[in-house]
Order: sequence, then C-alpha cells, then structure tokens
Amino acid sequence: MNHIDWKIEVEKRKDSFLNDSQGLLQIRSVLDEGNATKNAPFGPDIAAALEYMLSLGEDAGMAVKNVDGYAGHIEMGAGEELIGVLGHLDVVPEGDGWTVDPYGGEIKDGKIFARGAIDDKGPTMAAWYGMKIIKELNLPLSKRVRLILGTDEESQWRCVDHYFKHEEMPAAGFAPDADFPIIHAEKGMMNVTMKQEVVTKGEESEAVLQSFQSGLRLNMVPDRAEAHLITAEKWEDRFQDFLNENHLTGGIEEEGDVQRFYLTGKSAHGSTPEFGVNAGIMLASFLSQLSLDHQGLSFLHFIKEHLMDSSGEKLGIKVEDEVSGMLTVNPGVFNYHKEDGGSLGLNIRYPVTHSGNTVMEILGKLAEREGFTIDVTKHTTPHFVDEQHTVVQTLKKVYEEQTGHSGKPIAIGGGTYARSLEAGVAFGALFPGREDVAHQKDEYMFLEDLFSAAAIYAEAIYELAK
Repeated sequence: MNHIDWKIEVEKRKDSFLNDSQGLLQIRSVLDEGNATKNAPFGPDIAAALEYMLSLGEDAGMAVKNVDGYAGHIEMGAGEELIGVLGHLDVVPEGDGWTVDPYGGEIKDGKIFARGAIDDKGPTMAAWYGMKIIKELNLPLSKRVRLILGTDEESQWRCVDHYFKHEEMPAAGFAPDADFPIIHAEKGMMNVTMKQEVVTKGEESEAVLQSFQSGLRLNMVPDRAEAHLITAEKWEDRFQDFLNENHLTGGIEEEGDVQRFYLTGKSAHGSTPEFGVNAGIMLASFLSQLSLDHQGLSFLHFIKEHLMDSSGEKLGIKVEDEVSGMLTVNPGVFNYHKEDGGSLGLNIRYPVTHSGNTVMEILGKLAEREGFTIDVTKHTTPHFVDEQHTVVQTLKKVYEEQTGHSGKPIAIGGGTYARSLEAGVAFGALFPGREDVAHQKDEYMFLEDLFSAAAIYAEAIYELAK
C-alpha cells in the first residue's frame, strides 16, 4: 500500500469538515431535564446533537445506532475485536461575557469559536473525520471501529452507564477529550455536597444574609456570585475597595431594604481551578468580614477558612504523587437561603495512588465539627494504563511521527470517557502550549489544531484497527 499523507487527506475535506463542525456547534446541547422525554432523556437539544452525528454516519454508509437517546454509535470495519473512540456531544452552559455568539461556530483569526469547540464537539468531529477518511480510502481493517457518542459527560455520565449496559465493551480505545500527547493516568474524582445544619442560636445582627448563590456546575469555576443582604448600612465604598484590591468587577444594587451584592470572577475547568477566579469564594471572603447574623456568618466563614486554596490544604486533604500530581478542589456550586441554611458543592480530584475513602473520612470529620453534613453524590476511582501497553505505544508512535514531538504519556486531573475502558486513554485534542479554554467564555479551537487532530486520529484509528 502506498504511503498515505493523512494531512493532505484532511485538507481535501476541509470545507465539509468545517461545515459539519459548525452545524454541530450551532446546537445548544446543554442538559435540559425539564424538557426531557423517553427518547430524549437529557432534553431535546442534546437529542438533536446526537441525531445530527448519527445522520452524518448514516450518510457515509456506516452502521449507526441510537441507544434510547442516552448515547449512540457510528461503526465501520469488520472482525471480532472492537476499537472504541469515545466522544461527547453535551456541553456546559455558556455563561456570561461572550464577545461572539456562543453557538454561532464563528470562524475568525484562525479559530472556530463556540461552546464545545474544544470540549468536546470539535475533537469528536475530528475523530469522526478520521474514520470518514479511512472509509473513503477503502482501507482494509481487521477490527471494527466504533465512534461512541455520549450525551451526559458534563453531568453524571448516565449516557455511558446506560450504553454499556446494552452494548459491547471495546477491547481498547481512546477518548479525544483532553490533551496531547497521551493521557494514561486520570485522577480519582468525587462530587461532594456539604449541607449546613440550620441554627437559630447566637446573637442576631441588624444585617442578615438572606441568600447567596454562585455556580452552575461542579466542574466549572464559578464566574458569577450574588448575595442579598437585609441591612441599612452602606457598604459601597468598602466593597469597591475590595474589588479594586483584587482586580475584580462587581457592585451593589439596592432593592428596598435589600442590598444585592454581585461580583464577576473568571471561569475555568474544574480540573484546573487554579486557572480561574472563583466568584463565590471571593464574594464570601468579603462578606465574611461584615457583622451579620450567626447562621449566615457561619456559612461564609466556612468558605473563607476552608475553601480559599485549591490544594485542599485547609480541608485537611492535601496530597500528591509522582504519577498524577496534586489533589485539587473546585467549589463549584454555592447556595444559601436564610430559612434552609447553606450548601456547598465540591468537585475533588485526587491522585491515582491515593485513597478516595481517606478523603471522605477526613471531610466527614471536618463537616461534623463545623456543623455540616456531607453527602458524596458521585465517586469515580482513578484510572491508569501502563505506558508499555499496545494502545499507548501505538498512539505514541503516530503522534511522534506526525508532530515531531515527544509522545511521552502524562496524567491529568480531568476525567474522560477513557476510564470507561480497561485499556482506554485520552488522546488530544489540546496540543501542548495551547491555552485550555474549555468551560470559559469565548471558547475556541485553532483551525490548524482541528485539522492536525483529524490527521492524527485518522492514522491512529487505522493503526489500531488495520
């Protein structure tokens, strides 16, 4: 067989690639359980994104299947062994502050902009075009290749849970939903809700924290926070000084006897909270300095005393290892109402050699001391594939040949569908040196990276399945 220039094959299909990518990015596939149906368990827009991809597969002459609206797949090739490529079509909410239409798929300055451009619609489309190229070149395969399309990755992973109850588990594969070169280790992850016990004791103040809210998802650093205080005192000057000192924007609006405090931070992915500015933490830090009612102040003090650093040191759970680095904590959701008390949603990612049970035990003791109860709503153990595994070595070879750079495997704090497979790794599509803008406003992917990823995926899929 003659040598295949995968990059040229991608270039030949550039226009259709971009057109198909824009079509997918223009679907606002955000979780919408309020409008869920039997065939659209995560809402009509996510269902539309799934059908969009399946229609592309069908038009290309491949086998497709919609698995009860939870997930789907596009399959090609023949043979007993199955190679899986696992991407997801759901996206986190767009949030505020975009300078372009978050669902426009606008192309400018060599980038394509939209929610999902890098996480994970762009990379999933690149993987699809990798398959499409192999199909159109009529290359012989000894294994089946299945692009598995998840729809609830940004929330609870109910998509893959349901899918693998009904469908075949691939022998090996990769998820195009992280970084290049290769992710062979993913930290353990747990979502924790800490609920404040309602208290009535203590001296009450003339200033009362009526409500406090920040954050939409546990895996996003909150970029907006708002609190309502019943108070006659004026705080504008003091609050403005705080904002200036911390290079933040915000303000106070009066609504009768209620003052509404609001503050803007910077969003980031929950696996890298150090790259964001947590609006909830910052607003709580200021309000905790005021003379407020006992219950409200207790809620704010807990945030200030235990959640200001992302390493978990103030929670007593700081730990790290050589394989995957430090534990991280992202306080992603803050809710407080005077009548019900407060709740805090934490996304914790711990090293692969550490025990999640130890983390839960330490947090449980702290919560009890501080007047909180604790509920672990999700816990996914760490994932690790040995560097010498055939999948890792194959992908490493392809990456190094196409890029000229080292393909040495790395570890991440993010969690990808790769951990659904025993021999699964995450493989791109964020190239080294590029800023990670997943979950941020004006999310984008460089066009040259999108095309390069497709070429890498085409060769990788072929090498795994030929």
